[in-house]
Amino acid sequence: MLDSLRQSLRLPDLRRRILFTIGILAIYRFAAHVPVPGVDKAALTQLFAGTEGAVGRALSFLDLLSGGALERFSVMTLGVYPYITASIIMQLLTPLVPALEELSKEGEAGRNKINMWTYWLTIPLALVQAIAQIALVNSQATGGTTSQVISFGAGQPLNTIAVLVALTAGTYFGLWLGERITEKGIGNGVSILIFAGIVSGMPRRMYDVFSQSVLAFIAVIILTVATVFLIVIVQEGHRRIAVQYGRQMRGQRVYGGQTTYIPLRVNSTGMIPLIFANSLLIFPAVIGGVLSTNSPLDSVANRIGSFLSVNFDPSASLYFLVYFVLVIVFTFFYTDVVFRQQNLHETLQRNGGFVPGIRPGKRTEDYLTGIMHRITLVGAIFLGMVAVLPFFAGKLTGLSANTAMVMDATGLLIVVGVVIDTIKQLEAQLTMRHYEGFIR
Repeated sequence: MLDSLRQSLRLPDLRRRILFTIGILAIYRFAAHVPVPGVDKAALTQLFAGTEGAVGRALSFLDLLSGGALERFSVMTLGVYPYITASIIMQLLTPLVPALEELSKEGEAGRNKINMWTYWLTIPLALVQAIAQIALVNSQATGGTTSQVISFGAGQPLNTIAVLVALTAGTYFGLWLGERITEKGIGNGVSILIFAGIVSGMPRRMYDVFSQSVLAFIAVIILTVATVFLIVIVQEGHRRIAVQYGRQMRGQRVYGGQTTYIPLRVNSTGMIPLIFANSLLIFPAVIGGVLSTNSPLDSVANRIGSFLSVNFDPSASLYFLVYFVLVIVFTFFYTDVVFRQQNLHETLQRNGGFVPGIRPGKRTEDYLTGIMHRITLVGAIFLGMVAVLPFFAGKLTGLSANTAMVMDATGLLIVVGVVIDTIKQLEAQLTMRHYEGFIR
């Protein structure tokens, strides 16, 4: 692998792509340190140092998604996640809205129009996410007083507008940087930016663990490496479905007749189920933090958040169980949505392909769906185990769940997926130039 990387750096065009990607990442990380107007840095630091429980878990999760930008409340606090949320919403709506379904079948032009609508949907989602995060941070820091960590609200209209515009512009600036990486660099731009944000927090977390206990540090490293190894195996695992194409005469030439296969991945959803499950679990804490302390809804939300605590008591056992089950449910749900959108049985029938021994059409659809459900069960259980692993690792090492691994399950899945995808793209570039690839 190192030899192949060295060979790639010797190629002028590939070296330019790699250096361009590194340069864009440097710009993105610099922007992540530019604060929005009206932020009380001392109060924000104190908030993240002292907040625990359900609200602390919510802030930690949101900080992970922003790559550490939330802790500084910079212009990149929202990251590119409003766009990812918009993409997921459009993907879920496509099979439900006939107009979107028709556009998805129109090829490149239809996909470009759906992508344009996704960009427009990103704006309201970014505004809603910005308001929710500001309300959560301010409510936890004020403790019922009139002070604010971020100057925001009806009494400060100019700063409120400036903060919302800065956060929304930061999201679109991140998307623009991601597109530049995709176009002129290496890898998927948006994924690379998320990867950089997550990895940037690793050194500090490793130092925190090392400062507490050397033995715990060694245990955390071993556990993280073993988890990454298993994630790679499951991420690359797939079931091959044999497909045969009938012969067709066109003029005096014979086309088709070859045998190939359809690779059905064990985990085709990536980290999406973990994000769904995490968001649903922290929702009561977020609502409880945003609502007034005198509201009856606030009491109910806080009770639910306390009931689903991270400590190892009967409530925590329920938390693990709920988290595990939610990950499995969302894995099946999202896999089914994505799989149905692919319409593999229609594509095979349209191109003259068929699964040997299975009739084309409905029989093929049922056959492929049944196989997909069986292999998804393995992937869903694995994702559930990875999701609750940090909490059990914390009990084993004596550390908190947030520091028991170099990064949590969602971060690990994102990092591993991005690394594998980038390596494959570099391998493809090297293969075109007759070099040995990274993956043997």
